[in-house]
Amino acid sequence: MPHPPKWPLRILRLFLKEEYLEEIEGDMEELFLEDLDLYSTQKARRKYTWETLKLFRLSLIKHIQIPSQIMNFTMIRHNFLISWRRLVREKGYTLLNVGGLALGMAVALLIGLWIWDELSFNTYHKNYEGIAQVMRVEEVRGDIYTSTSLVSGLGHLLKDSYSDYFEEVVMVRARLESRAITSGQDNFTQDGYFIQPGGPSMLSLDMKYGSQEGLNDPNSILLSASLAQKIFGDIDPTNRILTMDAKWELSVTGVYHDLPKNTTFQDASYFAPLELYFDELGTSNYWDNYNMYILVQLRRDVSMEEVSRNIKGIMRPHQVEANESRELFLHPMSKWHLYSTFENGKQVMGDRMRFIWFYGIIGIFVLSLACINFVNLSTARSEKRAKEVGIRKSIGSNRSQLITQFLSEALLISIVAFLLSLVMVYAVLPWFNTVAAKDVGLPLGEPRFLMMGLGIILITALLAGSYPAFYLSSFIPVKVLKGSIQVGKKSFTSRRVLVVFQFTVAISLTIGTVMVYQQIQHAKNRATGYEREGLIMLRPKSQEYYEKYHVLVNELRSLSSVQSVGTSNYPITNTLGWNGGFSWTGKDPNFRTSFNTIRISPEYAQTLGLEFITGKDFAQEVSNGTNKVLINEAASEIIELDKPVGAFLNWERDGEDRGNFQIIGVVKNMVKGSPFEPVSQSIMFISEAELGWLFIRLNPSIKENTALAEIRERFNQIVPSAPFDYTFVEDDYAAKFGAEERTGTLSAFFTGLALLISCLGLFGLASYVAERRTKEIGIRKVLGASMLNVWQMLSKDFVILVLIACLIASPIAYYFLQNWLESYAYRIEISWWTFISTYISALVLTLVTISYQALKAASTNPV
Repeated sequence: MPHPPKWPLRILRLFLKEEYLEEIEGDMEELFLEDLDLYSTQKARRKYTWETLKLFRLSLIKHIQIPSQIMNFTMIRHNFLISWRRLVREKGYTLLNVGGLALGMAVALLIGLWIWDELSFNTYHKNYEGIAQVMRVEEVRGDIYTSTSLVSGLGHLLKDSYSDYFEEVVMVRARLESRAITSGQDNFTQDGYFIQPGGPSMLSLDMKYGSQEGLNDPNSILLSASLAQKIFGDIDPTNRILTMDAKWELSVTGVYHDLPKNTTFQDASYFAPLELYFDELGTSNYWDNYNMYILVQLRRDVSMEEVSRNIKGIMRPHQVEANESRELFLHPMSKWHLYSTFENGKQVMGDRMRFIWFYGIIGIFVLSLACINFVNLSTARSEKRAKEVGIRKSIGSNRSQLITQFLSEALLISIVAFLLSLVMVYAVLPWFNTVAAKDVGLPLGEPRFLMMGLGIILITALLAGSYPAFYLSSFIPVKVLKGSIQVGKKSFTSRRVLVVFQFTVAISLTIGTVMVYQQIQHAKNRATGYEREGLIMLRPKSQEYYEKYHVLVNELRSLSSVQSVGTSNYPITNTLGWNGGFSWTGKDPNFRTSFNTIRISPEYAQTLGLEFITGKDFAQEVSNGTNKVLINEAASEIIELDKPVGAFLNWERDGEDRGNFQIIGVVKNMVKGSPFEPVSQSIMFISEAELGWLFIRLNPSIKENTALAEIRERFNQIVPSAPFDYTFVEDDYAAKFGAEERTGTLSAFFTGLALLISCLGLFGLASYVAERRTKEIGIRKVLGASMLNVWQMLSKDFVILVLIACLIASPIAYYFLQNWLESYAYRIEISWWTFISTYISALVLTLVTISYQALKAASTNPV
């Protein structure tokens, strides 16, 4: 049995109270049952749909007090029919208007989907409103720092002594852990988190197999659906055994559906018990190692502010150093993504929120450019519509009816353009998701998306159609029919203003896009202090690696495809490992700072190609003891010794004297963290112990593929339990530019569309001007004007408008670019050549756009 359609009720539910909906639903049901016998025929279905629309109209008039004239479907249908015939008849005009509006709407939709994805970050988790992260703020050398990393002792303290505030307290390893997972003969390197048993429930993982309580067993693991599919295929893998890092045998106790990309834990291929990580450390309750995130889920009867006040100073009795000053506060999950930037202990607008504003403004401007095209082309054609207006008014049409007619035309164009924009968005979404690192789609079945689409259509129709409707409907019939009115004169100035506005926006966006590209290239060309090319790094994730460490390193060095091998406890492309407690001769006792500390093998500096300013390498040191260190330029500047080589650094931490270390060399700064930020101060300790990261310099005289195959074969022979998962240091470094490159690519895409929309409008206006001045051009040619003269005459006005736009765009672009560049410590200076080259490009593009119509008019036979 068929059922009445529900879409009218879904729309009315947004506006009406429930008692009204019951009345309307009853009327619809009664109407439906009257035509039930005939509902199987197409004619009956059309009749029912029309009757439903009329009932829908009456409901809007009765309950929302919408004027009945606006909801007159017969009049609306008539206006749409007239508008449709006009659009079909004037195909060139329709193509420019519909095409321009469709491009503008497509940009607005793409940006709207991107912004919605950003604003809905982490809402996947059902406990979203009650989850928070414990954070700390501390003062160092007069500066206030905010950090997410905490100690496990604090997690135990919150769970044991402050349980009245929390439903759950969960500690999670403070970084994504890359681990080797083995099943039979298959080795996989996967990223995931070590988390306490309550974590899956707090994060409301959507389980495919097993339960959220699966981590209660310390020898268990939860897998993502994609990882489970890769390892086991389509079967249920619960209770199957996996090996992690060739030392833990873990039982699969659950499989969760992959987390969406707009969540903090999106990259988690597995969740393993935190107890495993504590076993590696040898303790689960410490106060000196800041390597934990602490997540809490609040009880319903407490607030974030109240809890923050009460836990603010609970770390003071446990501070390792007497002069440390650390305070705690809660950071709600709703702010993790967009409001995670802190300056001097205060929350400020971060890059993600800046991007939302930036792209949002671009979307508004690009849609405005498309609407401006509609206004310009509509008012430019006012001479053709003038007689129509005069005749309509003469036979009794009032101004409101004419305004309704013209707005209906704008609405029809907006509807057609919106449908076309959906096709455009659907076509470019795969590329857009790749560039933007998103996974958004067109939620055509979502009521909120439908309402957003309806809003875009109505706003566009009003923006684009209001001025032409009021302008065209203002013509006086007698003057129009006598031919004494000079139509288009009043709108000529407004058209010029709108063209200037269009190109001001387009030129400003172009300058900004060029500057983003230059800033990225500036950072890419920055000296890194080591040789990235031909260098690979890997972290063998197996206990067997440590057992055969020296054998493996020596065997790799013996290969003809390997130039050198070095090791360290951290990768070269990050700044993990910070420690304080260093002192030296002449140090101010009140001066406190931390250093990025790295343990390295003697061949490390040679393998990476570190550049020495003074002193020598570990490999050149004859008395090679473990009490020798290398420092970088940034550390040398902090120590402030005239001759740092030979000086000693004393290291005391946790009340323990860790040794007196002699500086044997100073190397140039290594860019390990963000390439846009200053280099961190580093100290490198020589180590005789087994270190987790391998760095292999390939022999440049041997082909890369050949060298890698030889290295892989030898590696697998010696350490078969560890996957040979290497990365090129060059690629790892290039990934640091991902966010900026995405911004640049999307900006270039949107800027290109803005320029295209502006040029479409310019092309339409040039076509109109050439058509309107046909007789003038003919007379000029008869009197001897050349094709070049006619081209100059038609091009001059547009060139002047673009030049004015360039002058207006200059201070606007300069102001915003200066503010944007200030967020980077390592940045370019704004160059006027960028502005000038953009102006020249805009002028060339303008001339190319209008030249077709100008030359076409100039080459016409005068007769």
